[in-house]
Amino acid sequence: MTMSNSNIIDLCSDDEMGRSNIKKCRREIEPGFDSASAPSVCPTPISRQFWKAGYYEIEQGQRCKAANQYGKNHMRIHPMFLHSNATSHKWAFGAMAELLDNAVDEVQNGATFVSIDKISTPRYGTPALLIRDDGGGMDPDSIRRCMSFGFSDKKSKFTIGQYGNGFKASSMRLGADVIVFSRHLKSRSLTQSVGLLSYTFLMWMGYNNVVVPMVDYEFNSSARTFGPLIPHDEDNFSSNLTMLLQWSPYSTEDELLKQFDDIGDHGTKVVIYNLWLNDDGEMELDFDSDPEDICINGDKTGRMKPIQYVANLYQHSLRAYASILYRQLPQYFRIILRGRDIEYHNIAEDLKYVQFIKYMPQFDGNLEVEIITAIGFLKEAPHANTHGFNIYHRNRLILPFWRAVRCSNGTGRGVVGVLEPDFIQPTHNKQDFEKTSLFQKLEDRLKQMTVEYWDKHCKLIGYQQVKKTPSTTTTLPSSATQNCVDQDQPLLLNHGSQYESSNSRAGLIKKRKDPLDPPLKLQHAKWHMGSSCGTDVQCISEQPENSVEGMMQVSQKMLLMQENKRLRSRLLALEKMVQELDLKVQQLKDEQKNVEQHAGELENELTQLTQTLFESCKWNIYEQHVC
Repeated sequence: MTMSNSNIIDLCSDDEMGRSNIKKCRREIEPGFDSASAPSVCPTPISRQFWKAGYYEIEQGQRCKAANQYGKNHMRIHPMFLHSNATSHKWAFGAMAELLDNAVDEVQNGATFVSIDKISTPRYGTPALLIRDDGGGMDPDSIRRCMSFGFSDKKSKFTIGQYGNGFKASSMRLGADVIVFSRHLKSRSLTQSVGLLSYTFLMWMGYNNVVVPMVDYEFNSSARTFGPLIPHDEDNFSSNLTMLLQWSPYSTEDELLKQFDDIGDHGTKVVIYNLWLNDDGEMELDFDSDPEDICINGDKTGRMKPIQYVANLYQHSLRAYASILYRQLPQYFRIILRGRDIEYHNIAEDLKYVQFIKYMPQFDGNLEVEIITAIGFLKEAPHANTHGFNIYHRNRLILPFWRAVRCSNGTGRGVVGVLEPDFIQPTHNKQDFEKTSLFQKLEDRLKQMTVEYWDKHCKLIGYQQVKKTPSTTTTLPSSATQNCVDQDQPLLLNHGSQYESSNSRAGLIKKRKDPLDPPLKLQHAKWHMGSSCGTDVQCISEQPENSVEGMMQVSQKMLLMQENKRLRSRLLALEKMVQELDLKVQQLKDEQKNVEQHAGELENELTQLTQTLFESCKWNIYEQHVC
């Protein structure tokens, strides 16, 4: 099967989204380029190693023209941009997280799970990455926006994605080629679409623009089958289907459509193949070390640690990373990795001697926001050399165990914090924050917070307090610092700690008995607010009197807010399910009506046929009688 100079879908040049989202263009190839010489099956990319795949040159005789199409001036996107855009992800799991984000965002459209697994491509038998969810899916217009750059339908403040670039950057970071299957039900119209974004295809065919072969199908309720949805002409559909079958892992249309069998009425399936190799020529993703996990090949440093804590595992284990990737998820939503559910891991529950510190920065004039940071020592301290802040944004982990303080002299060792500052913006790859003045202020406050906490609590677990020098003092005024130190004493939690203080506080410690108790239940704690600790800091101190009521109210408030978010998400999902069920009921009623009408027509035909046969037999009997 060879490529012809046929019309193709071009999503990145002069695309007017308000009309059809589909633009025809003709390939502009210099004389001397023989398209018939292209291989009939998908070859490996010019370089299988990701960090070398962008370094190639097109021969002069094969160089494509950069002329205007149809006499219009417009921006063009060269295929090499797919690779350079993907280099924003230095870490393969960062790219994987983008694909998980897309599935989690579908919770508001009824999604109940996302599954990640390894498969073998039917055409080549090589490993491929499969990501599947049961969200709302994409109609033909939506999947074209998904495949285009900068278009995003995610306008809700609860969604993680917002830039319209995550899918392209993440999929191209994991492999050279990706094929997407999506089925969508809307207003009793059931459609399914297939799109191919192939770096291999674009390089081998010498395109000077990013083009995406794509076909759409629509369900015919009368015939009970899916038929081609042809918005323009059959040649366009046939051309795109030909390219899909030539360059995807599926060689026939039946094989291609069979991929929808496990999607159901709505959902999306992403298959990334021609996975990248690392600099040593080995596959970057390791599927063999653990049959229930996906690891980074060659990165075994974390697995050699004596203490197998999540901070030592997340950099090379997808299961560990995904367990802390979201601060909270609906109870019914599952992340399934290679057939086994990922268990949610709340880092805040791993801390002892926890403090909640409120930070209220000002921005945009006098607008204030409130951030509550949970800070404490890991349960494994002092044996675990793990420290840093886990900073979330819109429920998504951006910086895991980010070290605000360099522990060169031991200060801050074992101190871990959790916070969610939604007022600062993450970078496009969601692995860092934009270095704005707001982030700098937050960084300074976290440094100060770490040093203060360490100075007051390090002796509780056996660390020696470092004598302060002018270079290690905090930025608070001396009087304010002294007041805060005097007030802010260690807080003892119900985590079964055996620590007993010298001033008869041992009776304040008791083990958790009720599993429904708040995870961070503090004893004899009280919030203090005032100039002694700074206008933007709220300290917690231990009092000899029974003043736990204030702290418990804050804890209950946080739990109620989390439960409110969970119930709101669940309500949206149920409303979506009810709407879909109503549509299905209406569809079934229409089908029943059509079936009854058709049955009536068949009954009339049968009656007429019976009458005709009766008259014919009657006439034959009469003729025989006469004879």
